[in-house]
Amino acid sequence: MNILAFESSCDETSVAVVSYLDGEFKIKSNIVASQVETHRLYGGVVPEIASRAHAEVISKITYEALEEAGTSLADIDLIAVTANPGLIGALLVGVNFAKGLAAASSIPLVAVDHIKGHVAAAYLSGKENAPEPPFIALTVSGGHTAIYLVEDYTDYKMIGTTRDDAIGESFDKIGRLVGIPYPAGRGFDNLSREGFILATGEEDDFYSKYKKSDAYRNREMTLPSPAISDDSLDFSFSGLKTAAINLLHRYEMTGKELPKELFAARYTYEAVEAVAKKISMAISRYPSHSVVLAGGVAANSHLRRRLSEVCRANGVSLYVPPISLCGDNGAMIAAAGYYEWRAGGVADSTLNASALDSITPEV
Repeated sequence: MNILAFESSCDETSVAVVSYLDGEFKIKSNIVASQVETHRLYGGVVPEIASRAHAEVISKITYEALEEAGTSLADIDLIAVTANPGLIGALLVGVNFAKGLAAASSIPLVAVDHIKGHVAAAYLSGKENAPEPPFIALTVSGGHTAIYLVEDYTDYKMIGTTRDDAIGESFDKIGRLVGIPYPAGRGFDNLSREGFILATGEEDDFYSKYKKSDAYRNREMTLPSPAISDDSLDFSFSGLKTAAINLLHRYEMTGKELPKELFAARYTYEAVEAVAKKISMAISRYPSHSVVLAGGVAANSHLRRRLSEVCRANGVSLYVPPISLCGDNGAMIAAAGYYEWRAGGVADSTLNASALDSITPEV
């Protein structure tokens, strides 16, 4: 089966061709047209600009994806498209283009939830390296921070989420305040690494020794944990972000020079440890379930490393997509689309986009 997939939920337009044969996905092409340079001028994504940019490139990169894959529309068996959640104008571009193409070519169409797409990126590293439900999925990105119980390939239950800001959003906003251009994820990751090394004097095993360092015990750098202190699996990153902003203001008002590396390390440590705590709780509630880490912030080296330790300590496997598939891309939508099709979720001409998440919280 050959799947043509479209992703346009935010600031990246992506079209991919993915084949599925004998229980294994193969990426034939995965074209991504990024808008990062445009939105960097504004310090974040401007929805109207994003929508227009999607409309400008989607047809062009569809031709590119088919050509790179060595296929034509006649070879395509299924079309998949991100229908929710995301920026509504951006989603509409992809949904309407996919609907028109599917109708004109008499190809079945399936709608894909963007979150399920991120998790499905873990299926693209070969049959031997792919998780099998049931498992726990953590999606971390600029717009989402949530924990899901994945009972089957299309059966998701939200068991924990952020009550306000997403982890990626907090990294972007605080990163900008210390001079890291949007998107701040990679720059903040690197700056944090410098801070951990500076605090511990270690080039490799710095994270585990950070809490015993003088830098961690420095009261001027104290920041709260984003892990809600109850038995839920929820987070709140707005308190961490606000405390960090107040810390930066105190340094500014007193005229003291901010040790940016040490500040970034402390901020990252609190964010990562909060996630590690809640994932540990989730594993204890669903023992023997493996864990999937997905989404743009899954590229964070400190988060990947810490969750590897947590899963190893609990005797479960951690699955993380390669960094090239952590961000928004069409290949992940193709993988999720296959399972939607297999479950009978074929869409018709009434398909519409939605800004809302379709995955309901566990009751």
